[in-house]
Amino acid sequence: MRAKLDHPKLLSEVVSIISELVTEVKLKFSEDGLSIVAIDPANVAMVYFKLPKNSFSEYQSGHEILGVNLDNLKAVLRRTKPGSTLIMESHETTIELNILDKIKRSFSLALIEVESEDKDPPKLEFLSQIQISPGDFVDAIEDCLIVSDACTLISTPNSFIIEAQGLNSARAEFTGDEVTIISGNSKSKYSLEYLQKFIKASKLADKIFVNFSSDSPIKLEFKKDSFELSFILAPRVENED
Repeated sequence: MRAKLDHPKLLSEVVSIISELVTEVKLKFSEDGLSIVAIDPANVAMVYFKLPKNSFSEYQSGHEILGVNLDNLKAVLRRTKPGSTLIMESHETTIELNILDKIKRSFSLALIEVESEDKDPPKLEFLSQIQISPGDFVDAIEDCLIVSDACTLISTPNSFIIEAQGLNSARAEFTGDEVTIISGNSKSKYSLEYLQKFIKASKLADKIFVNFSSDSPIKLEFKKDSFELSFILAPRVENED
């Protein structure tokens, strides 16, 4: 495998976000491009990332799966600067990362065995689909973090609400004037600890799609033409006394 990225900042940002969920991943290189599928140790959240072949200025690969430590990969990718070029090459026991700017800097990372199963993102159906601006979604989640560790999403054909309640409460309500709503009536609660990690991807996206149904997993899709990035999170289930 040999792949050249003229703008590696995106990959660096995504790897940094994924590293908050898992410590190691399988980098899957295929004829279509690079992809990552990872499930957090608690089996609560899944992340899917795809960087298509046309995002690379040079790309040669069959089907290769390379296990890497994310902290090590993140540290190397952070050494890239605006204007840097990244070249990735696979070898028998290592992946070589060359950063080209004023000089050529080379790093070699040992490949590791990653125990996670080879899973594709599940095919889920959702009653509610909301298209919202990244800034509005981030603001609503951060409002909820002030008062609780979980938030409830409520959607009707005409409104979308993100709220949290503890001793205090927070609530953001949107109508079809601010967001695009395709929805029946849905209500579900999710962990803000995870959502706080996911929304770090908002700076990479032009728009966010929030997909959920009552008491079901949520799928957040961070959309841009040059990549695919999505997160799936299980609902928060309240224990009954």
